[in-house]
Amino acid sequence: QVQLVESGGGLVQAGGSLRLSCAASGRTFSSYVMGWFRQAPGKEREFVAAISWSGGSTYYGYSVKGRFTISRDNDANTVYLQMNTLKPEDTAVYYCAATKRTANWGLTTTYDTWGQGAQVTVSS
Repeated sequence: QVQLVESGGGLVQAGGSLRLSCAASGRTFSSYVMGWFRQAPGKEREFVAAISWSGGSTYYGYSVKGRFTISRDNDANTVYLQMNTLKPEDTAVYYCAATKRTANWGLTTTYDTWGQGAQVTVSS
């Protein structure tokens, strides 16, 4: 089973960009679908994006579609989340997650392994 460590969070002004990285341990990274979720204070954890094993298919939550891009480098055991045109409502703790399941990638219950989270704060 993989272990996940996020990095790249921080404080940015509205309209700015950030890139999150999630590094995975182990030699089976390419066998996992990878997802990003976020959780704002007092709110439920929300689906952001997911990417298939090879990176050939990507999926996005409605609120980030067109602004965020998920990608992966299987040689580097890393998944990325490029976040552009950030808004104050994007402020949250962002989590990466891994699963071997073949469906329902937008659900938190689909994922078995989670990182510790990275704080992203967007100021207005």
